[in-house]
Amino acid sequence: MRLEIDRIACDGAGLCAELLPELIELDEWGYPIMNDPQVPDELRSPAREAVALCPRLALYRR
Repeated sequence: MRLEIDRIACDGAGLCAELLPELIELDEWGYPIMNDPQVPDELRSPAREAVALCPRLALYRR
């Protein structure tokens, strides 16, 4: 599983970084940054939750 961020749709709420701090951090303006979009097996469940709870549907799986 890979995660992608639609930077145009994202409003910087930061929920994804709270739910998945192992993969997502926030830049100085509060927008998410991912160093590696590949999700390890042990983080698949929290990654699915972060995708489902994104208020702007800006985080999605590939």
